[in-house]
Amino acid sequence: MQRRSNATGLLLHYTNGGPVKGLQAPAAVRWVAQTLEEAGFETWAVGGAVRDSLAGRAGGDWDLATRAHPGEVRRIFRRTVPIRMDHGTVGVLARDGTMYEVTTFRRDVETTGRHAVVAFAESLDEDLARRDFTINALAWHPLREVLHDPFDGAADLERKILRTVGRPAERFSEDYLRVLRALRFAGAFGLEIEGDTWRALTAAVGRTGILSPERIREELEKVLAGSVRPSGALALYAASGILAFLYPELDALVTHPRAENGRWFAHSLRTVDALPAIRTELRWAALLEGIGEPEGPSGAGDGGLPAGDRAFLRTAALLTRLRTSNARVAALAELTRWMARPPDVGADDATLRRWLSAVGRERLRPLFRVWCAEVRADEPEGSPRTRRHLRALWTRLRGVARSGVPLGLSDLALTGRDLIRMGYTPGPHFGEVLDHLLDQVLEDPVRNRTADLQGEAVAWLEARGKSPGGRRG
Repeated sequence: MQRRSNATGLLLHYTNGGPVKGLQAPAAVRWVAQTLEEAGFETWAVGGAVRDSLAGRAGGDWDLATRAHPGEVRRIFRRTVPIRMDHGTVGVLARDGTMYEVTTFRRDVETTGRHAVVAFAESLDEDLARRDFTINALAWHPLREVLHDPFDGAADLERKILRTVGRPAERFSEDYLRVLRALRFAGAFGLEIEGDTWRALTAAVGRTGILSPERIREELEKVLAGSVRPSGALALYAASGILAFLYPELDALVTHPRAENGRWFAHSLRTVDALPAIRTELRWAALLEGIGEPEGPSGAGDGGLPAGDRAFLRTAALLTRLRTSNARVAALAELTRWMARPPDVGADDATLRRWLSAVGRERLRPLFRVWCAEVRADEPEGSPRTRRHLRALWTRLRGVARSGVPLGLSDLALTGRDLIRMGYTPGPHFGEVLDHLLDQVLEDPVRNRTADLQGEAVAWLEARGKSPGGRRG
C-alpha cells in the first residue's frame, strides 16, 4: 500500500515490514544498530524521531530498542552510561560523543497510574504494545530501512487521528500522564482525538491529581517549547477540563472579558503563538499575563489589590505549586506584574525613570517583546497607531536605560557604608533614607552628587530623631 505524505510530499511505503523512502537515520544510529545486530541482537529505532520523520518534521532524539539486556549492551560498547538500568536503558556514546539511549524490549508487569513495573520482553511487538498512542508505536530498522507498524500509527498520522494502542481507558489508567501527552501530541501535530480516546481522556482528568507537580509542569513546558502554535494543545487543555482541574487560575480566563473585546484566554493563546518557540520564558509570561484580571477569590490572599499585584501573587502561587525554581518564580511573577502597567508614552522623564526603576532595566526588552507579540496577535494586519505608540515608548525608555542616569540604589553616589562613616548606626532607617535619596535622584538625576546626598540624608535623618553615634537629638 502506498500513500503520499501530506507533510512532505514524499512517497512513503507504509506496508508493515516494507521500505520507507526518505527516512534516514544518522550514521551514528546506524553504527549502534549494526554493532548490536552483528552481536546477534535485533535492534530498531523507536519513538519520537521515527514519528516526527514520518510527519515531515526534523527528527528529534533517536532512541533504539533491542533484544540485548543492559549488561550485554555495556559489554558490546566501549563507552556507555548507565541511565535507568532497572528499566533497561543504557546510554551509548558514539564516536562523535553523541549519546543514544538503547533500551531492552520491555513489557509492563504492573502499573499504578504514575509508574510502571517492567520486565524485559523477547519481541519488538511486546514492546510496541505497551506504548501509549499508535503514532508512538512505530519502529524503523535503520539498516534494512523498513517500518514496523503493527497498530497503523503511520496511517493515523496521515489521517490526522490520535488514538491509543488498545483500550483507551486501560491505557490512560496505566499512567495518567498520558492524558496530558495526548493533548500535547494532538495540538502539536494538528490531530483530532478519536471519539473513544477522547471520552476516556476526559473521564480520566480527575485522576491526574496523583501525578507529581514536576511531571505536570514538564508537560506544559513541552507544549510551550516544542510547538510552533502551542494554542492547539492549550485549547484542548481547556476543552478537556484539565485546565480547570490543574490550572483553575487560567481556566478563569476562558470566559473572562477583555476591555479590548474578546476573552482573555483567547488573547493569551494568540500572544503565545506570536512568540518564537525559543522564547519559552516569554511564552510562559504571555500565558499567565491575564491571571490577575478576575477579581474573584484565588486562594492567594489578593483581594482588593490592583490587577498587576494579583498577577504577581497568583503567578508565584501557581509556579510554586508546580515546584518551579525560586529564581524562575520571581522572574516570571515580576514580568506578569508589569505587563499590565506600561507607562504613558507622553509621560514626563521623571515618571519614565520611576517606572523603569521599579521594573528594572533587565525586564525592559522582555516586556516589549511580549507587548509587540500582543499587537501582532490582536491585529495581524498591524495597527499603525499601536505600533507607532510602541516604537515611541521603546525609543524613550531605551534612551533612559542607556543614558546612565541612576535607576537603583546601587547607582546612588551615597551608600550605607558612607552613612556609617558619617557616624550613623545601621538599622532599618538606612534603607528608608536611601529609598528617599533615590526618589530625589529619580526626580532630578543632577542631585546624584555625594555632597548633595549627604546633606539631604542628614536633614532626613535629623527630622526623624537620628543623629551620628546613634544618639537621639
